[in-house]
Amino acid sequence: MGDTLTGGCQCGAVRFAVRGPITNRAICHCRMCQKAVGSVSWPFFTVAMADIQWSRGKPSLFRSSEAATRGFCSHCGTPLTFEPVDDTTIDMSIGALDDPSAVEPVGQYYAHERVPWFDKQPNLPSLPNSASPEELERRRPYQHPDHDTTEWPVP
Repeated sequence: MGDTLTGGCQCGAVRFAVRGPITNRAICHCRMCQKAVGSVSWPFFTVAMADIQWSRGKPSLFRSSEAATRGFCSHCGTPLTFEPVDDTTIDMSIGALDDPSAVEPVGQYYAHERVPWFDKQPNLPSLPNSASPEELERRRPYQHPDHDTTEWPVP
């Protein structure tokens, strides 16, 4: 993958660009990842730390184990990274990309810790949206747009 990937947190306080090869694309089901991202799995990709440019802010760090620290936005809480201790690589959250469809996972880690219903998700029925136009407007997100901006917060 030779393209530049850009992304950031929900509020826009942390933005990044990735320029370099991706060495891993996967979903992690371990309990630590579940807790760290507040979901049942964490889709991520791995790149060299030297290939990340933080274009606005930097993640705050939490030492989640002897093996790694995790980076997140201290303003909005978005989980962003898993940084192995004494390594030159970093795992980045696919969901934090401006275009998450650009990186497709090709494997799964800690599948033995996967929640039992995870594999049933593709068969779940799509439920209709019953929100009124007023409710849809009320739910319009305040999040940062999926592209770089010159100002933060965005006016």
